[in-house]
Amino acid sequence: MSTLRFKAIEETFNRKPVNVEELGRRSSIFGSNVFNESVMKQYLTKEAYKNVMDAVKTGNKINRTIADHISAGMKEWAINKGVTHYTHWFQPLTGSTAEKHDAFFETIGEGLAIEKFGGTSLVQQEPDASSFPNGGIRNTFEARGYTAWDPTSPAFIWETTLCIPTVFVSYTGEALDFKTPLLRALQTVDNAATDVAKYFDKNVAKVNATLGWEQEYFLIDSALAATRPDIKLAGRTLLGHSPAKGQQLDDHYFGSIPSRVLAYMRDLEIECMKLGIPVKTRHNEVAPNQFELAPIFEEANLAVDHNSLIMDVMHKIAEKHHFVVLMHEKPFAGINGSGKHNNWSLSTDTGVNLLSPGKTPMKNLQFLTFFINAIKAVCDNEELLRASIASASNDHRLGANEAPPAIISVFIGSQLTEVLNELEKVTDGKLSPKEKTDLKLNVVGKIPEILLDNTDRNRTSPFAFTGNKFEFRAVGSLANCANPMTVLNTIVAKQLKSFKAEVDKLIKDEKMKKDDAIFNVLRDYIKQSKKIRFEGDGYGEAWEKEAEKRGLSNNRTTPEALKAQLSDKAVTLYQELGVMNKVELEARHEIELEEYAMRIQIEGRVLGDIARNHVIPTAIRYQNILIKNVNGLKNIYGEDFKKYSAEQLTLIESVSRHIAVINSKVGDMINARKVANKMEDAEERAFEYCDKVKPYFEEIRYHCDKLELLVDNELWPLTKYRELLFTR
Repeated sequence: MSTLRFKAIEETFNRKPVNVEELGRRSSIFGSNVFNESVMKQYLTKEAYKNVMDAVKTGNKINRTIADHISAGMKEWAINKGVTHYTHWFQPLTGSTAEKHDAFFETIGEGLAIEKFGGTSLVQQEPDASSFPNGGIRNTFEARGYTAWDPTSPAFIWETTLCIPTVFVSYTGEALDFKTPLLRALQTVDNAATDVAKYFDKNVAKVNATLGWEQEYFLIDSALAATRPDIKLAGRTLLGHSPAKGQQLDDHYFGSIPSRVLAYMRDLEIECMKLGIPVKTRHNEVAPNQFELAPIFEEANLAVDHNSLIMDVMHKIAEKHHFVVLMHEKPFAGINGSGKHNNWSLSTDTGVNLLSPGKTPMKNLQFLTFFINAIKAVCDNEELLRASIASASNDHRLGANEAPPAIISVFIGSQLTEVLNELEKVTDGKLSPKEKTDLKLNVVGKIPEILLDNTDRNRTSPFAFTGNKFEFRAVGSLANCANPMTVLNTIVAKQLKSFKAEVDKLIKDEKMKKDDAIFNVLRDYIKQSKKIRFEGDGYGEAWEKEAEKRGLSNNRTTPEALKAQLSDKAVTLYQELGVMNKVELEARHEIELEEYAMRIQIEGRVLGDIARNHVIPTAIRYQNILIKNVNGLKNIYGEDFKKYSAEQLTLIESVSRHIAVINSKVGDMINARKVANKMEDAEERAFEYCDKVKPYFEEIRYHCDKLELLVDNELWPLTKYRELLFTR
């Protein structure tokens, strides 16, 4: 009998929801562990507070003397809340967060000690950075890397530690994290969007990119997960036969939330409230044991930090509730994977969402300007956008018979398509008074009415307009949002700069009025970006053929997709806007290729181990039972035994065939890994793992899953899909 598996199932059945104590109204505890503006007003001098706010709003540097005042106030606040340590909290290129804790405690001689936290400790630290991925930027012996405080993202308390969000750069200044390029991209899109927004409102002084992410995840009981080496080491199931019932009845989506899960969600939300993460939505997702949470929109940098933080918090809270959180994009075959939809928009300091229509034709022309420029940016840089969400885990979703596909397209809905079709007919040059009036009254002026009930119903589109924002759906659930947000904001910034240059040229050289110039440029952009717009079913052979005709890329795998990162076009784009230099781009490219190869390598090792040390021995044990049964029948019936043991003999042969194929394919996979491991070039090694090693996974899995159906359930050692997905 498979003792561990059945003990785990029994333990799971005996679980009770963990009691969660509410701490009053959510609004009353929101941000209670955040060093936010209201706290700063209490603990900082007026001069120090003003210095911080100037840094946040205008990017001004903080004076070192002032930094001492800020750190003193921050320390006092933190110690009053029971904090003992501080850390520079950053996001290295590992994909997770990093922190090194230092105590406020320092000795001062004569057996005495004090709590100390100076401005230098706040502003900058020097962690040993040699073990973080650097893509060849530094030699190992040059271990220095610097973390520098990012005042635009407020410090917060997690457990007994004061966490200070920081950037992470090398000794020579190259970015070694996700945050640094994001901040640069946000700055450049602010500048570009502000310049364009001034066409419509001279009072606009700043534009913020906003982000609202939606985090999908699976919850599995920790005892059940402990019986699966693949879940523990790879974050997903590498084998397992589909259960008779999956998601085909659509009975889980938006259904009643299981009691244990609801307790977990409540506990998580309370911690989020204290950390200032404005989580608002929770619900069951499509697949069994799959769920989603989503916050209110925030400025993009803060939203990225909050998503990285919440992924850490989710795992820690899950331990209290005896759950394991699976954020892998495809932890189970045959049912929906998990994404992290990134809802993106641009908002002015005057309180206007630039992707939301207004009450006047001028406001709607502003909306169309940013709307069409965003589409044009995606059209011109679709391969780069695809590369931004490429990973070994996300490849299981993109282009793998599951929405969204690997082909980037934009969905805007039939009614907005009609609007763009009308604008495409705009006269070349100066518009007649009648044409301009007709456009403003009958086309541009009616956009708010059009959008009133024009919600997005195409769930297969990777990049869709959803009323007042664009939703980038192809982002993986395990991903750091900074990567796609850096690319999206960079390409939009570049596009807006080009737009302004073209409009200004028409105004200056052709003596056009501003509206005429804007309409002329937008008309050309509509024509130039038509190929990226697609209203149909976003995956399948028909769309793939159509996309090929349109000249759109279809990079199904990560090694294919990542090539776009180092194209001449991409390098020029990043360097021109000051987001990343060539050294940083090459480093990231190499890191992502190496990570891809290592992920496949780990999965291959785990699969080989499970196949040879769990599946095959169990199958042989079952086969021995069958052989014993056949021998018993032979002893009873003599030569007639075959008549009574025909089914057993067939089973013995079937089991033998599957064992032989599994063992042979595992051996072939190991040899393929050895070949790949000898390749020194990161790209060659990634392609070798993709093309030569990974294909063995499905072959080995197929025969393991067949054995799962044949072998006695009492003997099977691995918790089955039906138990993982339906035990709550």
